[in-house]
Amino acid sequence: MDRNEVVLVGRLSMAAEDKTLPSGDTLTKWRLVVRRRRRHKRGEALTDSIPCVTFDPETAAFVRSLDLQDTLEVMGAFRCRIYGPATAKVWRYEVEVFTAKAVEEATCPAPEVTSVDLVTRPPRAVASLARAG
Repeated sequence: MDRNEVVLVGRLSMAAEDKTLPSGDTLTKWRLVVRRRRRHKRGEALTDSIPCVTFDPETAAFVRSLDLQDTLEVMGAFRCRIYGPATAKVWRYEVEVFTAKAVEEATCPAPEVTSVDLVTRPPRAVASLARAG
């Protein structure tokens, strides 16, 4: 069974912007900064800036009500969107958010990773491999 579920906890790094699409739908987009578990050599925390979007008016209103640097949890799905004319396609990856909620930073510690988390099911069989070289 395929699953496309994303849960992120991070800080709002870009104010939400609305964009009206040719279909008439309103797309609200923002960025979420999420710290990585592994630290840089010099002890600095590395972060990822993840683009998030929603079509849900309630979720959009909630995100617009937040201040920059507020911590929130979003739940949604990973999406690949393709834009532009046939001769110059642009591929973008983003999280399509279905729900969002405010989170107190003290209540969101980094989860511990165990070997059980990393191996949840046996590897699937591969029909063939490409030749190297």
